[in-house]
Amino acid sequence: MARRGTRRAAGYEPTLTCPCGSGQAYGDCCGRLHRRETTAATAEQLMRSRFSAFAVGDTAYLLRTWHPTTRPARLTLDPAQRWTRLEILATDRGGLFDTAGGVEFRAHYRESGRPGMLHERSRFVREDGQWVYLEAVTS
Repeated sequence: MARRGTRRAAGYEPTLTCPCGSGQAYGDCCGRLHRRETTAATAEQLMRSRFSAFAVGDTAYLLRTWHPTTRPARLTLDPAQRWTRLEILATDRGGLFDTAGGVEFRAHYRESGRPGMLHERSRFVREDGQWVYLEAVTS
C-alpha cells in the first residue's frame, strides 16, 4: 500500500464512521491511535489503524508504525486514490501475548472513479512493546 489516501487526518471528522470497518466513530476508534492516545493491542488492530491512516491521509502515523528496517524514507499518498473498505480475511497470531503476527486482507479503493482492490498478507512484529508493520508476504 505505497501510494494511498486522499484526506489529511486533521481534516477527517471524528464523528464519521471509522474507515477500518469497526462501525465505531473514527474519533473513538482508529483516531485514538492516530492521535497517540493509545497503541494497537494486536496486529489486526494495527492493520485496521494503518488502513484508516491511508484513508484519512495520515502519513506520519504510517511511517511511525512501520518497522525501521523496511520503512521508506518518505511516503507520498496518491490523491487520486480513495480507500473505501477493508476486509480482514485471516489472522495468524498477533495477539496480546505474541511478538509476531500476520493479517490477510482485502483493501478496496477507488482511483479516478474506478474501483480497485489490494489483496495482501502483511507481517507485523512487536518492537519495544509496540506493534509495527514489517512487510507484505508474497506466496
